[in-house]
Amino acid sequence: MSRIHPTALIDPAAELDSTVEVGAYSLIGPHVKIGAGTKVGPHVVIEGHTSIGRDNTFFQFSSIGAANQDKKYGGEPTTLVIGDRNTIREFCTLNIGTVQDRGETRIGDDNWIMAYCHIAHDSVLGNQNTLANGVTFAGHVTVGDWVTIGGLSGILQRMRIGDHAMIGFQAHVANDVPPFMTVDGNPLAARAVNVVGLKRRDFSAERIGVIRQVHKLLYRSGLTLDEAKAAIAALRGAEGGVADGDIDTMLAFLAASTRGIVR
Repeated sequence: MSRIHPTALIDPAAELDSTVEVGAYSLIGPHVKIGAGTKVGPHVVIEGHTSIGRDNTFFQFSSIGAANQDKKYGGEPTTLVIGDRNTIREFCTLNIGTVQDRGETRIGDDNWIMAYCHIAHDSVLGNQNTLANGVTFAGHVTVGDWVTIGGLSGILQRMRIGDHAMIGFQAHVANDVPPFMTVDGNPLAARAVNVVGLKRRDFSAERIGVIRQVHKLLYRSGLTLDEAKAAIAALRGAEGGVADGDIDTMLAFLAASTRGIVR
């Protein structure tokens, strides 16, 4: 039995592995490449210069690789790159990049992207992230790994979200969200360390304890940001250095922030 439904329209120039499945009435354009084991459901449109890896699943009615929603876009051959083992649910829109930035929108591996999510031009989504229903990225958003974003949240242009962060339901993200933090509310505020998420990823109690100290220095000690960064750096070696990599992750994130962090 053919893996391609007879009603699907696939441009002869598209490059699909022989194991790719394509459902009824889906459309795949000439500049699309799809890797082994990927499943494209019915009524999905994949267009643009789009490269898709292995073992992804696209549910019905998604729009993948369409022209970005930037008024300056002039038809340049910018790209969308999707890694492996991602699940992309119904009515998601993932757009290509712009020449004003990196020229590429990039999705990593093992992401769970629920219905009605929008990932705009030049955004970068890392690995093992969960986006609940209705999450919307404006352009140029950067998200690390193991991030959870609550439903109906909006991420402003050029925001950065650090590894292992948790963003609550219906958040308006207008500042960078540091790694390991849980943020929610309106206005958005940092509440605590994402302890539940860290435990699920087998962080030790000692490692979490040091990250709690980082949170306290950053948010609960009345220090300026520069003072907090110095105090966080001084934590290196605590508990035998078990969290030194996490301290480096936090300091690198803070050093690169140009929009300010969620307070």
